[in-house]
Amino acid sequence: QVELVESGGGLVQAGDSLRLSCAASGRYDIGWFRRDPGKEREFVAVISWSGDSTYYAESVKGRFTISRDNATNTVYLQMDSLKPEDTAVYYCAAHTATFWATTRLRDYDYWGPGTQVTVSS
Repeated sequence: QVELVESGGGLVQAGDSLRLSCAASGRYDIGWFRRDPGKEREFVAVISWSGDSTYYAESVKGRFTISRDNATNTVYLQMDSLKPEDTAVYYCAAHTATFWATTRLRDYDYWGPGTQVTVSS
C-alpha cells in the first residue's frame, strides 16, 4: 500500500513563496496536482523516481520547482512568485505508468489527502 501525506500549505500574499512536502512510503514517480473549488483537478508538475527528470505545466513553469530527497522519500514543490490564481488544494500522487511524465489523472493510482494553499492579493 502506497501512502502519501502532503504538508506545508498555508495563507500567503501574492509574490510570496511556499514549499510543499510530500512524504511517500516508497520511491515512485510523483506528481503534484491542484484543484480549485468548482474546477477539475489539474496537473502541476511531475518528477521521475530517480529525481533526474522533471516536467511542469505551462502555468507554473519558471515559478515552481519540483525536487526530491530519496534518502527520506520526500518530494518537494517550491512555489515562488505566487499568484492569487494559484489558490487551490494541492495533492501529491504516485503512479506506476510506463511514461514517467504522464499528466493524466487516471494514471495516478495513489493520492494524498491534500493541503490548502491560499494566496491573497
